[in-house]
Formats: sequence, structure tokens, C-alpha cells
Amino acid sequence: MSMRTPQVEPDPTLPPEITIYEVGARDGLQNEKTVVPADVKAEFIRRLAAAGLVTIETTSFVNPQWVPQLADAAEVLTLLGDEGRGPRRPVLVPNERGLDRALEAGVGAVAIFGSATETFARKNLNRTVDESIDMFAPVVERAREAGLWVRAYISMCFGDPWEGPVPVEQVARVAERLMELGCDQLSIGDTIGVATSGHVTRLLEALGHKQIGVERIGVHFHDTYGQALSNTLVALRHGVTVVDSSAGGLGGCPYAESATGNLATEDLVWAMTGAGVRTGVDLESLLSTSAWMAAQLGRPSPSAVVRALTPAAD
Repeated sequence: MSMRTPQVEPDPTLPPEITIYEVGARDGLQNEKTVVPADVKAEFIRRLAAAGLVTIETTSFVNPQWVPQLADAAEVLTLLGDEGRGPRRPVLVPNERGLDRALEAGVGAVAIFGSATETFARKNLNRTVDESIDMFAPVVERAREAGLWVRAYISMCFGDPWEGPVPVEQVARVAERLMELGCDQLSIGDTIGVATSGHVTRLLEALGHKQIGVERIGVHFHDTYGQALSNTLVALRHGVTVVDSSAGGLGGCPYAESATGNLATEDLVWAMTGAGVRTGVDLESLLSTSAWMAAQLGRPSPSAVVRALTPAAD
């Protein structure tokens, strides 16, 4: 019996095509208690690419003391060779030291990781929001001079576990300052998964007022409260076409204990396929990749679609 697929009924309110920005290999694996060997990480990235995922964030050049799960960043990129380079294989860099290591490894794209709130900036970067932007300025400038594509993540956009609600205007101001550094794309992150549809609309409108148009925005929703896919659909209906997701729903945030996994790439692909939106991803191939990685990690995948379509994942 062939794999079940969704009945296709095109949804004219959605864009005809989206770009999936796959974060499983970096954001997913950095939160696992098990340290995955470099060769398994490289194989995971190869399998994701073979499934049709064009943009894959591969690793992070952060201090290994902070994120020991990604201490093998250079080794993973060496194993990938040319497959780990180019503008579609971004790596996270927290500072100039991280950028130096990324440039040594020959990457073609980098991402910086800012915060909309002071408490999280302190916990994650050990700096105030202002100090973190000062730290990122030379990173972005040097990356651009080296011809790299640059993304800015902004976390805690919809709520913070220490500060509670985060004013929309505060997020828009920080986003504007990050983009003024010269970044190509902004990813707005719901780090603890508390966003709801009206809040997503309000933030996208506020970013528009700061001249950050939907063509430069990606959305990064977590599924802590089961809202990641519904929030994504709201963003897509507002013209966003870049969606961050994680194969098998891996990942959360090591500095925010209430954060569960990212939006699962399979759940996103199932929804888009049924709505007639092109993703370029082969769902069956992606499912087998996520089932394989779940086996490497020794636990079932949190993705609803993986669980529904892979009996062995139960």
C-alpha cells in the first residue's frame, strides 16, 4: 500500500510556493541531550538535501562550552565538502570569533541571533540588547565584505518566560536595528511558542511600518502550545514565503526551558501539499530521514505527521 498523502484542494489565500528554511541540523540537534556524532550529522544534512530541502542551516560556530552538541561544526563542514557551502547552507555565528571560524570553513552564508528582550539577551549572549547589536555590527559588515548572505534571527518576539508579554513596537525597533546592520533576511522567532494569529498579524504590520517587507521576513514558530502551523498560515496569508521548520520537529531552545520543538517540516509539507503550495520536498523521503534520525536519537519523533505515517515511530 502506498503512503497516504493529503487530498489536494488549492487554497488561493496562500502563496503558490514557499521556501522552507530547514533548521533541524542546527536548532534541532543543539537541544538534544545526546551528542550526535559528526558523521551522522553530515549524513542527516545529505538526506535532507536529497529529500528536496534546498536551504539547510548546517551548524553553529558558537563557543563549544555553551553548546557542546555543536562543538564539531568544522568537522561536519569538512565531511560535507562542497555540499556544506554556498548561500543555501547558512551557519550560525554569535560574534567575530565565530565568523572567523565560519570563514575558515569556507561557508557562503551566516546567521546572527539577536533578542527582542533584555533578559534573554543577558542569558543567551551575556549582553544587553544594545551591546549585542554593537557586537553584531562588525560581524555583518565583515560577512558582507566577504560576499556572504546574512540572516538575522530575533528571538522572544511574542513572549518571554522571564519578562512575560513583549510589546510589538519593542520587537519592531530591535528588528529595525538588526536589519540596518545590512542583513538580507529577518527571522522572527516565537521562542516559547506563545504566539497566536492576531499577534502575528500585528507584528508583521509593525515590521512593515519599519520598511521591513514580507519579502525579507522568515517566520520561526515553536509548537509548545500547538500553534506553530496556524501561526505560519497567518504569516503566509500576509505574504511571507520563508518558513523555518525542523525535520521531525526536533529542537527547542537550550536557554528557555519551556520551549518545545520547532514546527515539524513534515507537518508543514503535509499542509502545503494539501493546499496546492509548492515546497519542492518529497514527503516520503523526508519521513524516512526523520524516522532514521529518531532512531539515532533513540526516541520517537514529535512530528504529528511522522507519527501518523510511520507506524514504527510509535
